[in-house]
Amino acid sequence: MEPRRRSRRDVVVDVLLTLFALVYGLFSFAGYSLDLHPADRVPTWVLWLDLACLPPACAALWWRRSHPLAVAAGVVLVATFSVAVVGALIVALISLAVYRPFVQAAAMALLTIVLSLPWLLLVPPTVFDAIVTGLVIVLMIGVCVAWGAAIRSRRRLVERLREDVRRERELREERLAAARVEERRRIAREMHDVVAHRMSLLSVHAGALAYRTERAEAGQAEPLKAAEMGSAVRVIRDNAHRVLDELSDILTVLRSGDLTGEEPEEAAPQPRLADVPRLVAEAVAAGEKVSYTSDLPEGTAPREQVQRTAYRVVQEGLTNTRKHAPGAKVAVTVSGAPGRGLVVAVSNVLPVGKADQEIPGAGAGLAGLAERVELDGGRLRHGPARGRFGLTAVLPWPEEQVTGAAGDDRRKVS
Repeated sequence: MEPRRRSRRDVVVDVLLTLFALVYGLFSFAGYSLDLHPADRVPTWVLWLDLACLPPACAALWWRRSHPLAVAAGVVLVATFSVAVVGALIVALISLAVYRPFVQAAAMALLTIVLSLPWLLLVPPTVFDAIVTGLVIVLMIGVCVAWGAAIRSRRRLVERLREDVRRERELREERLAAARVEERRRIAREMHDVVAHRMSLLSVHAGALAYRTERAEAGQAEPLKAAEMGSAVRVIRDNAHRVLDELSDILTVLRSGDLTGEEPEEAAPQPRLADVPRLVAEAVAAGEKVSYTSDLPEGTAPREQVQRTAYRVVQEGLTNTRKHAPGAKVAVTVSGAPGRGLVVAVSNVLPVGKADQEIPGAGAGLAGLAERVELDGGRLRHGPARGRFGLTAVLPWPEEQVTGAAGDDRRKVS
């Protein structure tokens, strides 16, 4: 427990304790030499030797922190014939109990009591005075050890509390770091879902426009009419505006409630199952061959987060089809009921070979989608089977959970 470096406070405390030992020792020596009058039994040179032990004993207290056992042992041995070092003895015993285990302090206290027994011969020869003197010595030494042990216990408690606070701060920093990582992941997932879908739509329209222009320049097709050009530009412009609006909504939600879990009061509504037909209609308008079938009970729907995840599953499936299997027929199916769960499936015919101009991507869409589904307590399956590539998400829908309707039931969009 001893500090490695003596602080300014430690220096002040050491100086004060040394002065206490010096003053207390002088008063003790004066009382011993004047009140007990041992001159008829003790030579004068012994008294001067007793007083001469006081300065070295006080000086030894300077090392009471680094070598408490050695200092206490030396002062105890000197105290067997020097009453002037009583103040230094008190400080040494307290310091020993503070900086060393209680067993060492108790053993040193017992040794001190045993070595102090000869002093009982200097008191007047009455049994009562001898008993009182012995009790005073035992009480003084016991109080010193108990006081030091109490200080040691309090310091250890303070150190444990400080260690607990330090660990709690480290845990808090780790939790904050994990929260920041999760925030970045959420932002990345939302950005990927929105940007990939809208940009793929823009790429399809721009690619069709470039294809028609190239064929017209090569004389293989008629030039684009102004109306057709304007329609294509308007579609590109509208999708660009939509992606900007959706990104703004996502940033608003994440900035206001990502760590606290609170939704903003004026935030735009998040996508739900009722928005899936609109998503399919946009894909159809972009030239994709998409069929949509929903078989959900009327008047019920899973919780908002599950609906949002289901929407993202359909969005990711359409985006991947647009990237890797352009022109393939896509089937979107949403089914389920309370107690049975919500099943969202997107499948398309596997393309033959690879698209000539496949839309680039980061390749992390399915990984992020799987993480999103798992966070909602569901599971995600994807992969080729029987000539089709399927993306299926099974999400929880407890039986007692009833919310607003998810949309028209038993509908079919193609």
